[in-house]
Amino acid sequence: MSTANPLKKLIDLDGANLKLDAMARICKAMGHPVRMQIIEFLKAEKQCYCGQIVNRLPLAQSTVSQHLKRLKDAGVIIGEVEGPGTCYCLNKSLLRQFKNNLAQFIDG
Repeated sequence: MSTANPLKKLIDLDGANLKLDAMARICKAMGHPVRMQIIEFLKAEKQCYCGQIVNRLPLAQSTVSQHLKRLKDAGVIIGEVEGPGTCYCLNKSLLRQFKNNLAQFIDG
């Protein structure tokens, strides 16, 4: 198994800016109301297990898992396997970069 940072491909060589394709991938991942609810929940709770998110949303566990996978694949959240479950939290460093890059993109 590779120890390379999977987010490295999302960041420009200087490490300060996200690439445009990474910005688009993050926007697409966040562009669903359920995923925005998951982000809000994780922002308030700091970290939680999939089951806790399922209990908060009127969706099947499999549907919530699919939304979590999309967010994780885009780097928006981090999931750590702990025993029988996965504990999720926001990837605050990536979201901070995203916020800064989005402001630069919009403001020029």
